[in-house]
Amino acid sequence: MSETDPFHAPPPPPKSPAPIRLIAGFFTVGFWTMASRILGFVRDILIAAFLGSGPVAQAFLVAFSLPNMFRRFFAEGAFNTAFVPMFSKKVEGEDDAEPFAQDAFSGLAAVLIVLTLVAQLAMPWLVLAMASGFAGDERFTLAVDFGRIAFVYILFISLAALFSGMLNAIGRFAAAAAAPILLNIILVSAMLAVYWTAPDGKMTNIIDPAEAYGRALSWGVPLAGVAQMALVWFSAWRAGYTIRPRLPRLTPDMRKLAAIALPAMLAGGVVQVNLLVGRQVASFFDGAIAWLSFADRLYQLPLGVVGIAIGIVLLPDLSRRLRAGDDEGGRHALSRAGELALALTIPAAVALMVIPVPLVSVLFQRGEFTADDTASTALALTVYAVGLPAFVLQKVLQPVYFAREDTRSPFRFALVAMVVNAVVAIGLASAIGFLGAAIGTTVAAWIMVALLSKGRADLGDVAQFDDRFRARIWRICAAAIAMGAVLVLSEILIGPFLGEPGLRYVALALLVALGIGSYFGFARLFGAFSLRELRSTMRGR
Repeated sequence: MSETDPFHAPPPPPKSPAPIRLIAGFFTVGFWTMASRILGFVRDILIAAFLGSGPVAQAFLVAFSLPNMFRRFFAEGAFNTAFVPMFSKKVEGEDDAEPFAQDAFSGLAAVLIVLTLVAQLAMPWLVLAMASGFAGDERFTLAVDFGRIAFVYILFISLAALFSGMLNAIGRFAAAAAAPILLNIILVSAMLAVYWTAPDGKMTNIIDPAEAYGRALSWGVPLAGVAQMALVWFSAWRAGYTIRPRLPRLTPDMRKLAAIALPAMLAGGVVQVNLLVGRQVASFFDGAIAWLSFADRLYQLPLGVVGIAIGIVLLPDLSRRLRAGDDEGGRHALSRAGELALALTIPAAVALMVIPVPLVSVLFQRGEFTADDTASTALALTVYAVGLPAFVLQKVLQPVYFAREDTRSPFRFALVAMVVNAVVAIGLASAIGFLGAAIGTTVAAWIMVALLSKGRADLGDVAQFDDRFRARIWRICAAAIAMGAVLVLSEILIGPFLGEPGLRYVALALLVALGIGSYFGFARLFGAFSLRELRSTMRGR
């Protein structure tokens, strides 16, 4: 037996982790998330080119959203929200955290297996729940077929999320942050395989080329789930945690986990209802699901790199500081996380609002994706951009509640936001069409932030931003507005080159570079932050 065989050799003994370096962890997660999002753009560029906004594209996007919706509902949302603080506190208290992780793995796996089997039978109803506008046309049949294939992804990716939560809790962020890259690599490879195996790359031997791409993408989704779970399982094994399948047990810790996770699960359900409302509205407008999806991908880049990275790193850090009684350190961590998040997100939001058409046209407009698709996607992107700071602030503020094992308050706030989203999206749909869905999402996000901010008053000093944060936020906003003016003027000058096939990529890169350079220049001029300060922050000082 080889000593290097991870399936038979004993794992290294669990080690007490070093204190989490909040900002260093953020940049680790942010780097890998950025790499994943860039590959995600490559994936979406190919989907836009091969499928456009047609029936197959809409069917696949709905089918792919089904396991992702339940993943956020069961794993990354509710389950990890409860699991990570409990696991972190066991690690901080030098308790034996592995049996708890084993029980959590077994319980989650049992629930997911049942869910996956039920979903196979209920797939037609699930598709109608996501997009009832598909009823009676070819999109419905395709979405059901694709959905049954892709839904298996939830089993593997949700278990991968548990391993990622373990790794984040002990300060090992790289593998968990890098795992999503595998999804994009596999989906891109699936599309290229279909393209390259056709004669002359023209798909002349396939009756419906678009459907071939759709099926290749659908099979790539569960394959990617297996790859992602394998990566983080191995990383957890390397860290000294050996987790294997076994029958679930209802221990006192599991009862506590379920009690904490249930309100978070309901809150996650509310968030998913918001997404359902948007997709339902969009499904009644031909092409709208694809337009909203591509717009979502663009604003998800800064949200993923900044907001999600902050949330992933901040939750275990706050949990451990609270366990250690370090309220002042917790407040400092929260304030620096919020300051850094907004310093990077507010300028991104301004840029998405002032140059949406160049971004969408250069990235997506080719093949089956037309100028009309670009215009509609750019409108949705502008609306989402208004809500981008709110989406990020939610990621900063929610860990304050979750670290105290308070999942009920965010649930109540999410209920209010859900009602606002439904009223706005459905109410505006008859007047302005699919754009009502984007407006509803944005308005609901700001309502959620307002409620989270108001509720912090009962959580003590650890939940409050410090004086430095309050002084600098307005300077950050001023620098971002000045950058927006530079972008508007630059687009006027560079605009003619953005339409030239050979020059548009260079022109867009120059436009983005001018925006970044001007923002950091104005930020230093206004005293928002300095490059030296950012370098020190990146080193974790």
